[in-house]
Amino acid sequence: MNLPVTHRPAGPEIHQLTSFAPIPGHGILPVHAHLVRAEQPLLIDTGLAPQGEGFVAALRELIAPEDLRWIWITHTDPDHMAHFAQILELAPHAQVVTGFLGAAKIGLLRLPTDRVQVLAPGQTLDLGNRQLLAVRPPTYDAPETLAPFETVTRTFFSADSFGALMDAEFEHGAQVDPAARREGMARWIALDAPWLAMVEGAHFREALASLRSLTPQRVLSSHLPIHEGAFDPLLADLEAARIAVRESPAVKLARAA
Repeated sequence: MNLPVTHRPAGPEIHQLTSFAPIPGHGILPVHAHLVRAEQPLLIDTGLAPQGEGFVAALRELIAPEDLRWIWITHTDPDHMAHFAQILELAPHAQVVTGFLGAAKIGLLRLPTDRVQVLAPGQTLDLGNRQLLAVRPPTYDAPETLAPFETVTRTFFSADSFGALMDAEFEHGAQVDPAARREGMARWIALDAPWLAMVEGAHFREALASLRSLTPQRVLSSHLPIHEGAFDPLLADLEAARIAVRESPAVKLARAA
């Protein structure tokens, strides 16, 4: 199966590279990587294998790979770094940014680590005319996940967090019915972060409040159509997803055992 790859503007000097992956029995999952055309251009994640050569071809339409200076790997899942080795070869001047555990996993996968730089949550990466803050997102399926928050345009590249299963291929959040987004986020959380059922509400809401304090103006999740504008509806959707997973029959049965 080859998945087509398209690209579109997703913010000021930000481009989104997209495929739509069918998840049998669950719907359609948007899968995004992102290019930030800063003074030092940065690619966030490197796609999934079913995109084949389409991923690099779409990237070439936006930038010559040799002009990349940074590659940010949010986490090492196959849908985020399938073309990692190929892009490293095509981008000889690019340094790789990830978390400590992410760097270790890259090594365990026998992928090149000689250009890897480790960031911790709260540290920043300077792209010249833009800065990226490393953030631990409120949900994730891999513990190494580091999501960049771009401080100039206040864009949060949230990795798996705020992802949602869709019933159709949507490019922009304005096309999505809010109720469908909330339901799709709950379905995604049940698959991607079922541990959220064990998190108490007060602690989770503290994490959401910390994220709200960054005042994101745009959320570019790896698995959600482009979201611009009010951030609180997404936070409410995520809290509703936590409650939905916690109240699922399987979780209630496990708690009662």
